[in-house]
Amino acid sequence: MQTLKAIITKLTTKDGWLGNNSFNYASLFKPQFPYSLPNKPRKRTKPSPFFSLDTELPILILLVTGLQHALACLAGVITPPMIISSSLNFSPDLQSYMVSSSLICSGILSIIQMLHLKIPYTNKFIGTGIVTIVGVSFNTIPVFTSMANRMYNNGTCPMDDQGNKLPCPEAYGYFIGTCMLASLLEIGISLLPSKVIKRICPRVVSSTVIIMIACNLIQSSGFVNWAGGSDCTTACPSADAPRPLPYGAIEFIGLGFLAVLTILLVEIFGSPFMKSGSLIIALAVGSIVAAACGYCINKTRESPVITFIWVHTFKLRLDPPSILPIMAIYLVNSIEALGDVTAASEASRLSITGDKFDERIQGGILADGLAGIFAGAMTQAPMSIFAQNNGIIALTRVANRSAGMVCPCYLILFGILGKISGVFLSIPNPVLGGVTSFLFANVLVSGVRILGTLSWQRRDRIILSTAWMFAFGVLLVPDWAANFFRGVQTNGNEALEGWFETIETIVSTPSIIGCLMAILMNLIIPSDVDEDVNENDIERGILSEVPSFKSTDMEK
Repeated sequence: MQTLKAIITKLTTKDGWLGNNSFNYASLFKPQFPYSLPNKPRKRTKPSPFFSLDTELPILILLVTGLQHALACLAGVITPPMIISSSLNFSPDLQSYMVSSSLICSGILSIIQMLHLKIPYTNKFIGTGIVTIVGVSFNTIPVFTSMANRMYNNGTCPMDDQGNKLPCPEAYGYFIGTCMLASLLEIGISLLPSKVIKRICPRVVSSTVIIMIACNLIQSSGFVNWAGGSDCTTACPSADAPRPLPYGAIEFIGLGFLAVLTILLVEIFGSPFMKSGSLIIALAVGSIVAAACGYCINKTRESPVITFIWVHTFKLRLDPPSILPIMAIYLVNSIEALGDVTAASEASRLSITGDKFDERIQGGILADGLAGIFAGAMTQAPMSIFAQNNGIIALTRVANRSAGMVCPCYLILFGILGKISGVFLSIPNPVLGGVTSFLFANVLVSGVRILGTLSWQRRDRIILSTAWMFAFGVLLVPDWAANFFRGVQTNGNEALEGWFETIETIVSTPSIIGCLMAILMNLIIPSDVDEDVNENDIERGILSEVPSFKSTDMEK
């Protein structure tokens, strides 16, 4: 009865809606001028108070901060399904469904991630219990692209007489079915102690994978779309577009540059609220200019007014050559989840040591693994924790779980309203390419940031040099292993053919071969005995001897 009375009071009073004036609304919405003018010093605004995990918040703050989180992750949630659906040449209505179901699935799984549910009769949990939003993992895109290209080449996916790729929903069924099986690895990892997880895949490994994934995405998706789109030759995005232009036309480059310039202007002059949605603002500005110039294709007509998951379904199948590469991705997702939960805990001013923190780590990784199964059941690619929402916590000083719960509600609402996905699909490729290139570059910076935490001993350099030699080599020369098994006869042995395809997928995917080489080097290269020796002196020849190595303490 008291709970009902408290709800009524909150809904019917000014304090329930606006609070007691402790939150600085003006600082949230006021644009900024970051430069000092002559004889006019820059004004300093009073920061808002910090709202902890279980603080009681007014409704308006819940709605505003929840919308901020939704805007911060919106571009990241919709980009992977758009890349996947365009790679498989899905029809406009199926592309619209992919975006809508991704938003709905992200909202549902984010709620599960934030609930922190205790598993009965165990000391294990599902979810972090803090503000952690999930979305489709970018880590899976390179593996998916490699798998899709292989299926078009081997005849699993159809092509017309001119060699143009036709729609292939079967390949997507293979992909999500394989991802659901491989997610068992991350579920198993979640049951291990956090120290063991760090030993298996330390920072020197995870940073390599993140950097290579970002580089691969910029090369294969970001700049390709910026120049007009994939699979277009003489006319982009197609010959029947409103204003078809050649690939790399200056008009396309200009539209993408306008989107990037919008992001930079918002980051410099925008209010904190605008900054959290800078990518969405850039998409909107670029699309408005493109529409005025006649470059847009209106796809809202093919999008339903209302939609939900399972409006379209895919036959689940298993692709054996992709099992090992996708398992490697889940290993990386586990390490990313550990880092993201740690960052979210720090931003929320919670302890990053002790039993409570270990419970959040274990619950977050387990929920990430289960998300691979649940997302596949909801016709989506694997989902993992997003890192960008940690910045929203630090920016707004709101780490409240209730505010975090509002964000998934927005995402689910955006997904159910099918016309919204049609709007996203109407965004021209150059605008999308400019924004996603910036987004992927942010992922790259995250990997570099992890590198900055290394001690940079000689061992780290050897590990990175070996891993990057293979990873960047494959990225720059994708067909280096085109004749890997030249002359080998399989005699129709499907198991042997599947094994060969697995090896080819591994050696032709930069993030996977980089990850495996980094893990291998981390396990076999011993640690330095004398960590106090200045390695710059060694390189200049000041020291006559390089410190010896020992075979113990493999993890730094």
